[in-house]
Amino acid sequence: MMDKSTENSDEDRASLRSNGKTSTNSAVKETKGMLKTLRKSFRQATEKSPLSSGGKATKVTPKADTTGNELWSEAPPSPSLSAGSPVTSPLKNIGDLSQKKEEDNANIGPQKTKGLTRSKTDPNMSRFSESLKRGSSIRRSLRFGSKKDKEKTCRQEPLFPVSEDSVEEKKDQKVQEDAVWEELEESGLSTGSPVTSPLKNIKGFFQKKEEDDANIAPQKRKDPNMGRSGDSFKRGSSNRLSQIFNNKKDKTCGQEPLFPVSEGSVEKDEKVLEDVAWEELEESYTLPEMPHTPLSVMQINKLIEMEVLEEAHLNLLSLRQEFQQERERCGEDSPMELAKKEKDLSLLYGELRNKVNTIVRESNSLPARNKELLVPVARIIQEEERRAEEPGGLAGSWMEAWREAVGEGVQAKVKSIHLDQREQNTSWLAVHLGLLGKAILEDLENVKRELRGSYPPSFKVFSTYVKSYHRVVGQHVKQLEKQVTELKDLYALLDWIINRYKSERIMGSPSLQSDMKDERDDLQLEGDFLKQLKGKYCCKVKEELRSSLDRVIELENKELWKDSRTPKKEEDFLNSEIHMDIWTKVKGTVLISGHIDAQLEQKVISSCLEELKQFPKRFEQEYKRLRPQSLWTEYHITYINSFTALQQHMDGYQEACPGEVEGFRKEVKWLIVRLTQDLEDQFKEEVKPYLRRMMTRKWLTNDEDFKQLQRRTELLFQHCALMRPPHVQEFASRLHYHVVKEYIGQLMKNNYSCKNQKHEKAARKIREQWDKLRVLFEDMQSTQDWLHYVGDDLCNIISTNKTEIKIHLQPLVDHYPDFSKKHLEAILYFRGLRSGREHQLILQRLTELKKKLGGNAGDKSRVLFGDMQVTVNTDCLSNLAFSCFSFLHPNN
Repeated sequence: MMDKSTENSDEDRASLRSNGKTSTNSAVKETKGMLKTLRKSFRQATEKSPLSSGGKATKVTPKADTTGNELWSEAPPSPSLSAGSPVTSPLKNIGDLSQKKEEDNANIGPQKTKGLTRSKTDPNMSRFSESLKRGSSIRRSLRFGSKKDKEKTCRQEPLFPVSEDSVEEKKDQKVQEDAVWEELEESGLSTGSPVTSPLKNIKGFFQKKEEDDANIAPQKRKDPNMGRSGDSFKRGSSNRLSQIFNNKKDKTCGQEPLFPVSEGSVEKDEKVLEDVAWEELEESYTLPEMPHTPLSVMQINKLIEMEVLEEAHLNLLSLRQEFQQERERCGEDSPMELAKKEKDLSLLYGELRNKVNTIVRESNSLPARNKELLVPVARIIQEEERRAEEPGGLAGSWMEAWREAVGEGVQAKVKSIHLDQREQNTSWLAVHLGLLGKAILEDLENVKRELRGSYPPSFKVFSTYVKSYHRVVGQHVKQLEKQVTELKDLYALLDWIINRYKSERIMGSPSLQSDMKDERDDLQLEGDFLKQLKGKYCCKVKEELRSSLDRVIELENKELWKDSRTPKKEEDFLNSEIHMDIWTKVKGTVLISGHIDAQLEQKVISSCLEELKQFPKRFEQEYKRLRPQSLWTEYHITYINSFTALQQHMDGYQEACPGEVEGFRKEVKWLIVRLTQDLEDQFKEEVKPYLRRMMTRKWLTNDEDFKQLQRRTELLFQHCALMRPPHVQEFASRLHYHVVKEYIGQLMKNNYSCKNQKHEKAARKIREQWDKLRVLFEDMQSTQDWLHYVGDDLCNIISTNKTEIKIHLQPLVDHYPDFSKKHLEAILYFRGLRSGREHQLILQRLTELKKKLGGNAGDKSRVLFGDMQVTVNTDCLSNLAFSCFSFLHPNN
């Protein structure tokens, strides 16, 4: 039975092997921990060795009942591992332990070394010896097509030019190695015996002795992972035995070569290695011969745990084959043993798949540990896919499980990226996305450089990792979106998803382009997630703009209204900065949104205009509530100008969002109309008393009322000069019409009737005042030119002889088709012609002219007299028909 300490040491090495680390410090600690037990094993093995020369040998006879089954009742060694495997035998590094022993003996005192004698190995060991040899051939078959592995073999034995002497020396070494090998086989020792074979690493023993004799410091322990890349146990043993008989240092990876080389050869070798590193494993492979009798379930499980996957899988296939044969023999009647074996197969396959998934999942995070294991993993997956229809296997696709494992590894990588809390870092999301992009690129570069060569082309390794990143990162950004509440973070997330992920910094990197030609470069997002994210961004834009507009009103109150400060002038117009503040905010938001994509830009424009559409009414409410009474007119004109400028800015988005621009334009228009109406109403109230006293007795003798009217109109004109076009013309035109209508309208109220030839004086005064008003409104750029005629036309009727009045009716009717009989009666009353035959003839003439005019009433938009109220004359004689006085006619 195996020594307990030896078994524990074997498990320790297996644990180190599974962790992927066998550093120098760990090896030293391991050696110290097992020194006492391994010394005993070494002495026992030395006594059995056939190479013992001269020492006293003590025979160690194994117990009679433990030479068979109980010898392997513990964890089985890996028959497929190369000679350098750390889990093959606790005496793998016996040479290194001998070094430690001799160093200790140098301090304690010399000790006799027992001679090596031939071992009395149990004959049952031959089966496992064959398994070891077969394990060596497995590794060769699995790696046969990989140029990359050939390169690694070259790294262990550099192919440098050598001299003829060194070639002859190697031939002598080979002869000596073959002799030792034959003697080993004749002795009945298996090459992988974990207990009885002291020659597992016999090179370390002799090499230590030779290095001590030459006063050379011991070399570092060889990395146990390198043993997995050897061709076979025999070849590995041959290499080591050649070093035993050479008085030279071991040639391991990372040490200087033993032969002088030129720079050219080094550069050429590096170029070859670089080219080979990008090649994939060959698709075809040869499955080694399965063992006729598989190992036990516990042994196979232990092999899986120790990641001796090739041998474990072959024994699993052998066990599966036994199950299939027994199933065929039993038919429908399945005994309990068959059911148990099927359950064992299921459990073992489950463990194997879990181990495969773990290796694949960690392959990119721990490439140094798992890279060598990926080759057997790929071959296992290929073989199981080929045998998917055969009974005894595991349900589900192995290839699909491999893809899921890749995805899980990618998910673990993404979750490991550092993410600050929002409270700790205001740029938490931007920093995280930057780190995430960097990790993705490095990971894919590592897949291309390190992992792809361990898989056949059919696995499409790079494509699988790319698709996994598309899917996993798509899920990750969806989780990030739930934490985002600020506009800047929403922008960072959208920009990263739409632009940066596929940019040269990540998926579009030049280092990946050769393999990205047939791959998509955008994230795999769920359903309408991107649409929802854009919608959330636009809603946040509206919220931010609404807050900004509220701050604009607050700032306006603070800088102007609160202290009744005079608005500033800009280009000779009263102006406020609100339009520039709003325009800057909107334009900036639209521009940065356009950097993401055109669709989002249009949505942002629409959102901004929708929010702006509500602003004129909100502004008006706050303005009326907070505005001061002083500088009332100046403030009105200022905001008429400012909103006019803001509307012109927004007109630039007419092509992108015509409906929203039109809606905003209407709101601004009505705000300006209301502001100008306020100005107009204020003016009307101011001039109302002065206009009311026109065409009266006092008016005929006093010009004070007209002067007040003129002064107020001129003052308003000065304010209108500070108003931007076209509103100044519209406002002046409305004032012009109002003054004309009210001034002429006083003639229709029958407040005064001229007597004693006073009508001529009245006509002159009307003409003088009318000329002043006309000049004033022309200076105000009024567009109501058609109002200029009414003053002259009426003055001609008032001033002329009553018999000639009929002649002057024609121009008045032509200019103002809405002039009616009642208006003529009011004019005649003011002139002093209230009745009589001539009065009736004038009215009759007007009737005739109106009939001739017929339906051609001119421009109906030009209505003046139709809007004037006429006071009804209570004189009954003035309303009598002309026929009533016909008898008084001299010709009658």
